[in-house]
Amino acid sequence: MNATSPAGALLLCRAEPETVRPVAHLLRERMLLAPAGDGWSVLVPEGKPWQGGADASAAGVEPVDRVVAGWATALAVGSTWPVLALWWDGDRAGYTLASGFRRPVGYVWLADGTPAGEDEAMRTFAERLGLDPVLDVQALEELTRPDPDVDARIRLRGLLAVLTRIGLILPPGLDPDTPGDRLYAAADDRPEAVPVVWTGWRGAVKAELDAVESSRLGPWLRGPRARVLAGAQLAAGLPLALRGLRRRGDGWLLAGVLLLAHGALGLAYDRIRGAEEDGRGWPADGRE
Repeated sequence: MNATSPAGALLLCRAEPETVRPVAHLLRERMLLAPAGDGWSVLVPEGKPWQGGADASAAGVEPVDRVVAGWATALAVGSTWPVLALWWDGDRAGYTLASGFRRPVGYVWLADGTPAGEDEAMRTFAERLGLDPVLDVQALEELTRPDPDVDARIRLRGLLAVLTRIGLILPPGLDPDTPGDRLYAAADDRPEAVPVVWTGWRGAVKAELDAVESSRLGPWLRGPRARVLAGAQLAAGLPLALRGLRRRGDGWLLAGVLLLAHGALGLAYDRIRGAEEDGRGWPADGRE
């Protein structure tokens, strides 16, 4: 990893592709989705939000870590499974783990492998993913200790090696050894990879409701509990969206907007499903 290495990122979801897809397409980003072992999926973004070369920051392009942190948070709050964002650029590499409404946890290494995070983050990471509190935590803590022979790319590979113990197996070519600008092409070469396609708001609403209905949140879809959940999403989404607007942070803005959308969908669920049960079906398509 060097100063000219293109930025890259992977979103690892602890769920099967058919569970991830309805939620992932709400990001409205061009991505490819593929299985990644037992109970895992990988989302490979095209990468345009953070591409721009050395002058990207000056041009107002958000760095890769902020973009994917927002995506991971948005995916996690709309689901019952955790999302791990791995990212790297010419200067740093690291991860962000998002899980439900809990505060995301992350760690950063400089390009030469120098640790630049808090040790407690690794223990929280292990706990939230259900890793072994002794053996796996020891392996993770090794990644937080200085070693002049271990760069950031090797640190990320070490992190992935620990996750193989809970079923993660990335498809060939989808790892930090692949240059960031070639990840999407590498994923596209995999026969099991499928595109995440935005189908408009009508299709998004239907897909999102189906995804939530089949999850453990099913009992919360109607009645007082559904309204409480939707209210919590609206309350959490508004400050995130405002923070994104103030700081011009696309990742935080996206997370806030999606939370607001989830809350609005929750409040509208009874009405939509009630219309279906009455035989009126979904409203006719308008301009989306």
